[in-house]
Amino acid sequence: MKSYPIDFVRSQFPALAREHNGRQVAYFDGPGGSQFVIGAINAVRDYMTGGAANLHGNFPTSHETEAMIAKAKADIKTLFCAGDHQVAFGPNATIMLFHVSRAIARDWQAGDEIVLTELEHHSNIDSWRTAAEDKGVTVKYIPLDTDTLTLDLSGVEKLITPRTKLVAVGNASNGVGTITDVGPIAKLAKKVGALVAVDAVHGIPHFHIDMEELGIDMLFSSAYKFFAAHVGMAVIRNSVFERLKPYKVVPAPDNVPDRLEIGTQNHEGIPAISAAIEFIASLGEGDTLHERIVSGYAAIEAHENALAEVIRAELAAIKGITLYQSPPNVPKTPTIAFRAAGITPRDFTIRMCEEYGVFIAEGHFYALTLADKLGLTESGSFIRAGLAPYNTREEVGRFITGTREIMASL
Repeated sequence: MKSYPIDFVRSQFPALAREHNGRQVAYFDGPGGSQFVIGAINAVRDYMTGGAANLHGNFPTSHETEAMIAKAKADIKTLFCAGDHQVAFGPNATIMLFHVSRAIARDWQAGDEIVLTELEHHSNIDSWRTAAEDKGVTVKYIPLDTDTLTLDLSGVEKLITPRTKLVAVGNASNGVGTITDVGPIAKLAKKVGALVAVDAVHGIPHFHIDMEELGIDMLFSSAYKFFAAHVGMAVIRNSVFERLKPYKVVPAPDNVPDRLEIGTQNHEGIPAISAAIEFIASLGEGDTLHERIVSGYAAIEAHENALAEVIRAELAAIKGITLYQSPPNVPKTPTIAFRAAGITPRDFTIRMCEEYGVFIAEGHFYALTLADKLGLTESGSFIRAGLAPYNTREEVGRFITGTREIMASL
């Protein structure tokens, strides 16, 4: 593999030039939302300055808007290897999950079952759970193994039964970074005719996801997590989409995928998605967009994981730091959750910001069940450092130095 072009990557993100207290900012808050790639910024600007329009007009700006949306959807299908899946846009993944869950639940009946997990961001729990409660449907959970911070799959074959209508699982934990192989879970769901819904919000900035290979029926993501704008997306298998009966206003289109796109979409944000996908592809090689995307992700993974391993090893050696992570043999995103003895997560992040210019976050990050199971919710939950393709070894060193000095000062 060719060497990682870190200088080129950083040149694509204008926000990296920001300074705070005389230091260049190091953004370690990527899991909460990445910085915006210049291509995405330009795409938003070009749309807003070139003439905006709503759909179905008999004039160029309307035709251009429709073409731009169609291109973004085609690029998303390539990004996820989505086969016959259809793409619908909305404000964010959480809203799309609630919208789709209500549409699917219209066919559920008392006595049906759904299976969720305890490792999820709550958008992929409460959307389905509340829909199930409305319909008298039983909710089961794949439990969290609190020792390994992975899903305990030992009893999953008993959880997924002929009564199961849906299995919802995240492909990566936004709290502790654990990557879950959804393929085997999806196969069990398919055996009983259940739908498979995957929250890919945390995973998609870091590694490639093949929906067809994994057997995913519905995938949810948000573009602001992978260098674009605040646009949510639902990628739904066409055979499922055709049966979907979302709540909508009567005059709205009923064709697929328009029936799920309630109201006017964020037209200025949508072209940023294509630009972000092209950025990922620009780091790879190949004759097709798909090949370049897969290769680009390989480059991103190698770079990010190398930095993450340095952070994990260095933090583990600092007295008073407790890491929350799965074992070394378990794949992880470059997301490191920890606690620091003698200082609250909030105060730690404030000092890291003000004294070292490193932006890191604290809290449960909506992975509330995870934090509860670890007994951390009442004391501030986690400190989370998350890496992105634009982070550097110098920034990692500054973060580690800051952690050592903060702990030594207590």
